Amino acid sequence: MQEKHLFEYAVIRVVPRVEREEFLNVGVIVYCPAQRFLQTVFELNEERLRAFSAKIDVEELRERLCTFERICAGRREGGIIGQLTIAERFRWLTSTRSTIIQSSAVHPGLCTDAAETLARLHAQLVL
Repeated sequence: MQEKHLFEYAVIRVVPRVEREEFLNVGVIVYCPAQRFLQTVFELNEERLRAFSAKIDVEELRERLCTFERICAGRREGGIIGQLTIAERFRWLTSTRSTIIQSSAVHPGLCTDAAETLARLHAQLVL
């Protein structure tokens, strides 16, 4: 039997009009310290996004979400935040914001393969 590891995840949401508190799930971020895993996956469904706001700039959203990927990777391309420890990067990415891109509360779980868990959560919560 494979060993189970603690992981944490949050759903990444687009909130086109913060004052309305309506959101669309567009991605998931998973952190598993035992596997030194921090990764995000997202998908922007333009038709669904435009149903929330005809004025939404999908390319700007995509670039902001790509920044999440760069920070997760932890390289110089992730800027100053990308240079932090893996735990600090996860906490920064999932911190409370009042911008167009927000995350859900952080949820814990147990997994044997963090990458597989990320794919499963993405399919369940975003697609």
